[in-house]
Order: sequence, then structure tokens, then C-alpha cells
Amino acid sequence: MGRRARDPDRAPAVSPAHRGGARPLREGWQEFEGIHNRTNFDLSRHQEASGKKLEYLDPATTERFIPYVVETSAGADRTALVVMVDAYHEEEVAGEKRVVLRFHPAIAPLKAAVFPLVNKDGMPELSRRIFDDLRTRHNVFYDDGGSIGRRYRRQDEAGTPFGITIDGQSTQDGTVTVRERDTLRQVRVAADGLVGYLAERLRS
Repeated sequence: MGRRARDPDRAPAVSPAHRGGARPLREGWQEFEGIHNRTNFDLSRHQEASGKKLEYLDPATTERFIPYVVETSAGADRTALVVMVDAYHEEEVAGEKRVVLRFHPAIAPLKAAVFPLVNKDGMPELSRRIFDDLRTRHNVFYDDGGSIGRRYRRQDEAGTPFGITIDGQSTQDGTVTVRERDTLRQVRVAADGLVGYLAERLRS
């Protein structure tokens, strides 16, 4: 991201100086914040129309003047666009294209997704218990449809930073597999320690 002076032909009226916060997108540089030096034009016109003095008295110099106005604009829609574009990545993993939104975990809409490896042998029941526990603290998603690989990919595209898989070992020793979205690293974590595990990584 950077600051760029706007083309004078596109600058707002009576703004002799205009700069904008901008970011390079695939279509070229796009402005997401405008900063306008309105000089004393606005307050001067208000003063003329209202007949009320809008001057400021500098106590150090006893000089009177009409203050300048600096007008900024940064909309939520443009900020969201920058965040989305910055997070969007395409890469090849095991010969297949992977689309991933690399949101920082703190702003990811979903913090984790819970997956039973298969819908039998006690895995769905354990998965639901883990999901119900986590959703009291975080915005999490439950998905039991399709292959585990496809479920991982769906959450990559949604920007979910952690995938939690409950498998046959989980029903035996109470551990689950946690997959990290960005590194694809998988670690075994005790199910009863998931809340603390996620809380620590969502803060970092």
C-alpha cells in the first residue's frame, strides 16, 4: 500500500491538494482512502452565508484566521476490498490448484471448522461435542459432507485458519488432528485442550 497524489483533473473542486491511500490490485492501483485539503473554503462560505464569525483567535499572536479543513474518507466497503484482495492467494498443492484466503486469524470470519473423518464409529458424536464446546467461545463451522480433502479446500477458500479432524484415534485417546491453513502442518492436540490451543494462536 502507499500514498498517491490524485490526477489534478480528477481532484475534487476547491481541493488544491489531494492525496489518497492506495493499493495495487490486479486491475492496477485502486484508491481506498481520500485525503482532501479543503483550505478555508468551506468555513469561509459558511461564515458568509450565516453571518456568524468562524474565525479562530491565536492567543499567542492575537492573529485571527479561518481554519483550514482536512477531509478524509475511508469507507468500510473499500477497506473490505483491500483486505480480501490482500488475503487471496492461488497456489499448487500436490498437482492441484488451491485457492486460499490468508486472513489473519483475528479477523477471519470463521476461526475453526470441525470434521468427523467418517460418519460412523462414534466420530460424529464426538465431533458434535467438540463443536458445541468451541462455538460457545468462537465462530466455528461443522462439515461432515464429502471427502476430508474437499472439506479442507472449502475452508481454505473461506479463510478458516484451523481445521479440526476427529478420527478413529480420537475416539480411543481423546486427541484430534489440527490442520493449519497457511502451512498445511498437522498436529495432534488433546480435545480437552483445544480451547486453549486455539485461543493462543488466534491472539498471535
